This record gives sequence, C-alpha cells and structure tokens, in this order.
Amino acid sequence: MKILLLTNEYPPHIYGGAGVHVEHLSRELAEIDQNQLQVLSFGDQKIHDPAMSISGIAPSMELSSNGLKRGKLLDTLYRNIVMTGKVESADVIHCHTWYSHLAGCLLKQVLGIPLVVTTHSLEPHRPWKKEQLGDSYNASCWLEKTALTNADGIIAVSKAMKKDTQDLFGVAPDRVEVIYNGIDADRFKKIEDADTLKRYGVDPEKPYVLFVGRITRQKGILHLVNALPYLEEGIQVVLCAGAPDTPEIGREMKQAVEAARSKTKNDILWIEEMVPVPQLIALYSHAALFVCPSVYEPFGIINLEAMACHTPVVAAAVGGIPEVVVHGETGLQVPFQPTGNGSSEPQHPDTYSRDLAAAINTLMASPDQRTQMGEASRRRVEALFSWKSIAEQTQAYYRKLVSLS
Repeated sequence: MKILLLTNEYPPHIYGGAGVHVEHLSRELAEIDQNQLQVLSFGDQKIHDPAMSISGIAPSMELSSNGLKRGKLLDTLYRNIVMTGKVESADVIHCHTWYSHLAGCLLKQVLGIPLVVTTHSLEPHRPWKKEQLGDSYNASCWLEKTALTNADGIIAVSKAMKKDTQDLFGVAPDRVEVIYNGIDADRFKKIEDADTLKRYGVDPEKPYVLFVGRITRQKGILHLVNALPYLEEGIQVVLCAGAPDTPEIGREMKQAVEAARSKTKNDILWIEEMVPVPQLIALYSHAALFVCPSVYEPFGIINLEAMACHTPVVAAAVGGIPEVVVHGETGLQVPFQPTGNGSSEPQHPDTYSRDLAAAINTLMASPDQRTQMGEASRRRVEALFSWKSIAEQTQAYYRKLVSLS
C-alpha cells in the first residue's frame, strides 16, 4: 500500500506519546512487504529510502498574530497547506493529532481516498490547553471535530478513548477501531547502571519513586508533588519533569516543590532537563516503583516503558490506564473522580494527593510484592503490546477501509 502519515511530531522532534506512536508505527509499517510510506511532519527532516520517506515542513515566512495567542494556530494552518501541496498520490491517509487534521481533510477531498484519524487525546477533555492557545483553542476543537466527523475510520488507542469519541462526537461504534499503543520491548528492558543514577544525583542504595513527564495539567504532576509530604520516611523521590506548558505552570511547579521539600525529610530530586532514552531506561530499571498521576490519559505509553523495565506502577484510574495497569497484579490504581463540567481535575485535590501517597506507601512497604508485580508487568508488555502486532492490525484496518471506498 501507499500510506500517507501526517503528524506534528517525528524524530528528532518528539515531546509526547503521539510522537512515540508515529515513530514506531511508521517503522513497522515500512517493514511490511510492498508498503510505501510518505511521512509529512512539522520540522526539518529529510530522509528518503525505498520503503519510507520523511519530509519535515518548516514555515518560510513570519505570520503575524497581532500579539494574540494565535501564532501556534497560524503556524499549524500554514504547514497543513504546504502538506496538501506535497502529495501526488496515496491509497490511504492517516492523521495524528489536530495539528495535521486540516491537511488530512483537504487531501481526502483532493485525492478521493480514505482518511483515518488516530485519537491520541481529545481537545474537549484538555481545557488547560486554553492556557497555551488562548482563543485558538476553539479552533483546535473545531479542527478535531471536523476531522473525526469526516474520517472514514477512527483508531482509538483504548476502549476508554473509543467511548469518549462516541460520547463527544456521536460517532457510530462501527467507525471506531480500538488498536492499542505499543512499546519496543527489545529497547525498554531492565538493566543495571548505577553510574547513570549517580550522574543524576540519585542515591543507588536508597529506594526511590520515579515520575517521568512534561510539566502540564494533564500529567497531574502538581498533585503528585502535593502528595510527597505524606510519604513515609526513607523514600527517595525522583521527578524527571521538564518542558512546562506555560511559564505560569512552571512557576507553580517550583513553588510546589519548594513547599514539599519544607514539609518532608525525604530527598526530592528534580531533574528538569529532558533525559535521553538510554539514561531513562536506567532510571526506570532501578526505580522501586513508577508513578503516573495523570488526570487525563487516553492510554499512557509511559506506563508501558516502566513496566517493560520490570517496574510496578501506581497510576490514576483514568482513561485507558486501567487497560494497561492491572490493579493488584502489575501495580495499583488510585481512584479518581473528576469535577465534571468539562474539567478533568479531581473533585477533591487533597484527597487525591493523599490517595496517591497511600498507594505509594503500601507498595514501598512490600519489596516482595513489588518484585512480583515487576515480573508480571514485563510479561504483560511482551504478551500484548508489541509494535509489530499493532502495525499489522493497523494495516488490516487500512485494507478494510480501502476495500469499502
């Protein structure tokens, strides 16, 4: 098949789970005989081989937004128009995130071929994006709704995401296929590397709890930081948290960490720079447990990364996480009750932070249970979440849609 992938993120410009997904999915699709992939992304990539070409789209002009928070939107629209002019032919179009939806919708009409959209997240469930986009958030919601309404097929990364897509947009169930995210289990696996821990200031002799993620409302990092004073003594905390969404949440993070440090004797190590994957694998491997306090998580690849390294997970019971983290087997799920009314924040933030701390304390007090959960985590990853299987399922879905067109 001739497959066109449209995406914001592609290596080396990756900052979230959607980028990780596209990177691995495209590689595996290119390995399937007689496939040809054209990947158009935001950036400056220029890679061409017989099975796959990757072209980055960079703006060639300065677009004025009159000082309003519309620069990101205008930049996105411009790149989508350029994408539309770069494609001669394809059998199927596959879009990832609202950043590529305009080009996908236009090319569906121009080329007369099926459009597939993967829902990595949904804008109406991310109201904090208003802090970044201002009134452009309304436009991103409209672009997403338009693409999902016009798509021939939708891929949801979890059963929870399929339900959300149906509830929010009235999409018929037979138009949504559930295909999970995956993990490179050959790359993410347990290693011994105490030297990396020392380089980052982590004490290898002391058990530690690990968080990895961006400083954003979605990842619930502030709720975790507020939980730290409730942890039992003797627990080291390592926060790999950088790239704040806005200066405001960056300042909130600094204040919260300072407050937590003043209320506990435990060491709280905050690594603000992005940690390269090899070093990140070392941090996962040596961690006593991984914590995912997200208030919104359609799937949560980050949990698979930890689980592949034999590390149990404490995670919020939101979105697709319960389909990944099995309560009592590969970790613990923490109850989460959102406020509703379009907000994903917890009804009682302090209760949520205390519940996070209680789950962490429970597992930190039981090394044997953590070992068993870590082994079960690795087995689950190997059995259910290989990228090869995910690419094959995606290819089969493409063929189904092409045959119906």
